[in-house]
Amino acid sequence: MEAKTTTGTSAAAPRRRFLSRSPLEVHGKARLGRRTKDLVKRLGPEDVAIIDHRDLDRMAAEDLVECGVRGVVNVAPSTSTRYPNPGPLILVRAGVLLVDAVGAPLFEDLGDGDMVILREGTVLGPEGVVAEGMVRTLEELTAVQEHQQERIGDAIQDFAENTLVHIREEGGVLAGRLKIPDLRTDFRDRHALIVVRGTDYRRDLRAIRPYVRDLRPVLVGVDGGGDALLEAGLKPNLIIGDMDSASDKVLGCGAELVVHAYRDGAAPGRERLERLGLDHKVLPAPGTSQDVAMLLAHERGARLIVSVGSHFNLIEFLDKDRAGMSSTFLTRLRVGEILVDTKGVSRLYPRGPSRRLMGLILLAAFVTFVIVVLSSPPMERLIELIWLKLQVLFDGA
Repeated sequence: MEAKTTTGTSAAAPRRRFLSRSPLEVHGKARLGRRTKDLVKRLGPEDVAIIDHRDLDRMAAEDLVECGVRGVVNVAPSTSTRYPNPGPLILVRAGVLLVDAVGAPLFEDLGDGDMVILREGTVLGPEGVVAEGMVRTLEELTAVQEHQQERIGDAIQDFAENTLVHIREEGGVLAGRLKIPDLRTDFRDRHALIVVRGTDYRRDLRAIRPYVRDLRPVLVGVDGGGDALLEAGLKPNLIIGDMDSASDKVLGCGAELVVHAYRDGAAPGRERLERLGLDHKVLPAPGTSQDVAMLLAHERGARLIVSVGSHFNLIEFLDKDRAGMSSTFLTRLRVGEILVDTKGVSRLYPRGPSRRLMGLILLAAFVTFVIVVLSSPPMERLIELIWLKLQVLFDGA
């Protein structure tokens, strides 16, 4: 699936015209998924993603770009006037053809794996045209983003009001009223590295590898954060969340599993783990799973909590469709004195020489020593004398 500039075709050659491609034409297999974070797990460069994702968020857009898809059709508005979501701009800047076909019945009219063509805003399937949509262009999306930035004050006000409304309901977070089950993972007086698949998590994990290597913190994955640790060559000690975005591979890696349940005890993630035959604990608590992970580490005596990919600003919370941040606000009030964002650690913790570099330095020193010995008769005689002394000692023993 590739985009090629149209070279011109005659009206008498419809087949060649059908196969020619312009910068706004993409061919590929349709891959349909209403949950973008699940769909990206089976996308490849030869596919066209059919999604249902209102206000496409940054993380989803980055995952789509990483999959290599050249075309995305969204049956929901990719951006609205609610807040300046960056996802559509990320896709278009990466050269992905983004078409909004709002309300189009693509999930009913297309089958997974059907060959489709995106020709500007037209979506063609095996039987012909299945939808007419709007191509989102860089210029248009940039203008929308600027307009939304001007209205960010309204979003902040609504966000703050919702936060205040829910603080009273989630005030138990400050009092430490979590019913934490017995865990085999030991946090006492250790650093805890809590990983969420959020903004720049890959870059941040690379940046703090020396810190992980030297201090060996407890590794906690929040849902898909467990997979992020595996991708970085690290095995999580504990995985916590509703288990909807963690892969079977990471769930079966031997990490301790804690299902984040609703306050009433309902735990949708439990069914999946029971189906997989995996031992697990259940922890009912308000707020997000990343908040609960931080509180758990704090209550279990962690000396320092280092977060990777956590959501800290308004845009990131709105990207996750959060109307407020009461639990996150309260969590940071409670654990703030020991909480550090990984970007700060990468700046504060200097990157030491790698083992490979140290090995090369030692090898160079050894080669230099050999050259000096071979080129210096006195040194050569000294080595022979030491060797003879060692032989006498060993023979005497």
